Amino acid sequence: MRQLALLGLVFAIIGLAPFVISSDFTLNAVIMILYAALVGQAWNILGGYGGQFSFGHAAYFGTGAYTVAVLQVQLGINPWLGLIAGGAMAVLVAAIIGFSTFRYGLRGSYFALVTLAFAEVLRILSNSVPFTGAGVGILIPLDQGPANLQFVTKQGFFWVIWLITLAAFVTVWWIGQSRFGAQLMAVRDNEDAARALGVEAFRVKMGAIMLSGLFSGLAGVFYAQYFLYLDPYIAYGPAVSVESLLVPIIGGLGTLFGPLLGALGLHVISELTREFIGEFPGISLVIYGIILIAMVLFMPRGLAGLASRLRARPFGTRAKAAEGSHA
Repeated sequence: MRQLALLGLVFAIIGLAPFVISSDFTLNAVIMILYAALVGQAWNILGGYGGQFSFGHAAYFGTGAYTVAVLQVQLGINPWLGLIAGGAMAVLVAAIIGFSTFRYGLRGSYFALVTLAFAEVLRILSNSVPFTGAGVGILIPLDQGPANLQFVTKQGFFWVIWLITLAAFVTVWWIGQSRFGAQLMAVRDNEDAARALGVEAFRVKMGAIMLSGLFSGLAGVFYAQYFLYLDPYIAYGPAVSVESLLVPIIGGLGTLFGPLLGALGLHVISELTREFIGEFPGISLVIYGIILIAMVLFMPRGLAGLASRLRARPFGTRAKAAEGSHA
């Protein structure tokens, strides 16, 4: 319960942002950090806790984004209903991908490549069918008002992403405490041994990928309503998938607060890159690749692991001092 109390405290502090921040630029930065934490936590459910490394989370993100956009633009359906539909469609896509891979025992690099292929297929399809705007994209009409999931000020958007991100973090906290989570982590550590102990690995992994797809889809819905424009590259392109996996890797895989730390770190890096290098096409993916290699080589446990080591160091120092005094 201490972890849940800390989670509540952290989000309560973040929730003060609209009351203490008057600058739209700064509040936008907080919103984008929460958004990055959401997509990172969605990936963390499957990759961090489940050990199933996906390179295609854009499949769920893009499905959620396009669902709300198409329903709103083509059919005139209220985006609040589109929010529910976007999450549900993302879960459906996740279930299809999960069944297609887990039923046949695909793991590791095979699973990663298949998820990447699914995202690419969806990108090609969205680039071809007319109701998505094809390659031109789809522009959501500006119709500001809470009833349309569009807000005059950024405070409204803040509360939407704050609530969705909080729900994702509470879900991950539950995973860490539940029988389902214990089974999921057992599958991650040794799937064959977990099966021998009676864990239904297929069912557990399906649950993880559907939860992961849900929150990725909701992130896509938020993105569509926040920026009011989508095209196949934005929705299903590699940038979303890379950001989804990079955030928890930077922050700490399989940890509750890792994606939040990773989102904060990634945002700082992005701002520094924009300040000193400027806007160059593809530069963000290059920087992300360098960061990913560096984290894997030098900080495999991420910022959360670094924080744990720093907390433990004074105890180790005192222990050595005690040994020296006894000698």
